[in-house]
Amino acid sequence: MSAAMGWLGGSFDPVHDGHLAIARAAADKLGLARVLMVPAAIPPHKRDRRLASGADRLALLSLACASDPRLEPSDVELQREGPSYSYDTALELRRRYGEDTPLDYIVGADTLQDLASWYRIAELAELVTFCAVTRPGSSLDPQFLAPTIGAAAVARIAENVIAVEPHPAASTAIREALARGDVPDHVPPSVYAAISERGLYGAGSA
Repeated sequence: MSAAMGWLGGSFDPVHDGHLAIARAAADKLGLARVLMVPAAIPPHKRDRRLASGADRLALLSLACASDPRLEPSDVELQREGPSYSYDTALELRRRYGEDTPLDYIVGADTLQDLASWYRIAELAELVTFCAVTRPGSSLDPQFLAPTIGAAAVARIAENVIAVEPHPAASTAIREALARGDVPDHVPPSVYAAISERGLYGAGSA
């Protein structure tokens, strides 16, 4: 069997130090040589909010990941039309990297509360191992998910909890700072330079 590969999805609008901290912590905890950073084309739960273009967000991710060889931006969802359902992404990742490649899907512990509403969740849980990010000292009992994804998937979640120190970075605050003409906190310098050069999020318009 191939070595496990991590997968961290999100809007990444824009990517910030908090995203990178989670990806690195997951790589350390799970022993991953590769963590894919996957920007959504159309996040199923954020369809009403306009995002920066997929090309721009992917370019910023490429800059952010350059300092850590374990982190790799992926266009797997940007190449697909329609809502970016994780089930479809899992199938495509298996096609690209091999059917026997274990997929460690890195999600926030709060996301687990919403799994029952996810598209084809029971089938997705057979394709991936959900690895929940929690705060140090916090407990996670995923047993409530057993009726939705089954006991085996729940057991894998319990074995793959990633404790990460809370990070103050937030994409909303970063976008607001850029729109005011301020230099935002918690953004890699290379990413901020590219945002300014491309005029994203209102940068340079204040």
